[in-house]
Order: sequence, then C-alpha cells, then structure tokens
Amino acid sequence: MKSLLLAAWLALATFSASVQAADGDAAYKLGIGAFLDSWHDDAAHSRMAFFDKMAPGGVYIGTDKTERWTRDAFRAWAKPYFARPSAWAFKAINRNIYFTPDRNFIWFDEQLATQMGVCQASGVIRKTATGFEIEHYQLSLAVPNELVDRFTASIREFESGPAAKK
Repeated sequence: MKSLLLAAWLALATFSASVQAADGDAAYKLGIGAFLDSWHDDAAHSRMAFFDKMAPGGVYIGTDKTERWTRDAFRAWAKPYFARPSAWAFKAINRNIYFTPDRNFIWFDEQLATQMGVCQASGVIRKTATGFEIEHYQLSLAVPNELVDRFTASIREFESGPAAKK
C-alpha cells in the first residue's frame, strides 16, 4: 500500500511540475509577445525606442533585396519615416514563439497586418540582464501561390528595365 501511495504521489508531483512548467512557458511567451507588440507599436507611433529594442549588432532585413541593415544603419535609413507621426504600422495577426531551455534565446515567426497587406516575418531575440534585444528580424511579403508566376514575371521585367539599373 505504501508503494502504491508513493507511486501516486510521485505521479501527481510530476504532473504538477509539468503543469507549472507549461504555465511558466505560457507566461514567458506572453511577455515576449508583449515585447514584440511594443516594438511594432513604437514604429506605429514613431518612437525611437523602436531601435533601442534591437541589439547593437542586430540586423533588420526588409522586403526589398537590397534591404539588409544593422541597427544603426537602419536607424539612419528610417529617420525620415520616424519624422512622421507613424513610421509604419504592423499588427500581429498570428505569432509562434519558441525558446531554448535556459530561455536566453528566442525565435519566432509572425504574420502581420501592414500597409502592404499581410506580411510574414521571423526573428531571433536574446534575453539580456536588462530585458530582450532583437538580434535578427526578416520581413517578407506574403504572396499567394496562385500569384507567384505573375509576381516573379513582374520582378524579372522590372529588373531588366532601366529603373532597376539606377
């Protein structure tokens, strides 16, 4: 009987620990989501804190094939956009968040409602002693598969024309 009670207690303790871990994981993901929502909101309200949420060596890759910036180069490029009331407005529609067991590295993907329509993005965040920093972010247009042939034909036409050679 004692061994049955001990087994039951161990099973309950293990279950309880896994539930607590799952609750902790959910809370951690909520915090990361709030950080990303705040980052997007900074751009929507032209707050320079947007760039402070990026690591000093962080990289932002935009939708154009020429758009790969370090944080400071991105800040310089985006300066005219941040002089307006809203630089750009991205709102998460869907987001998936993952992290290492020690919670120091986070990676995510998200779908965003933007002025360009639905975009997709992915990124890497590092946890620091003072919070989170975005190490890498890549934004892309979400092109429906049914439009890919026309879309790529338009790109080829553009790239072979005089506007692309500037």
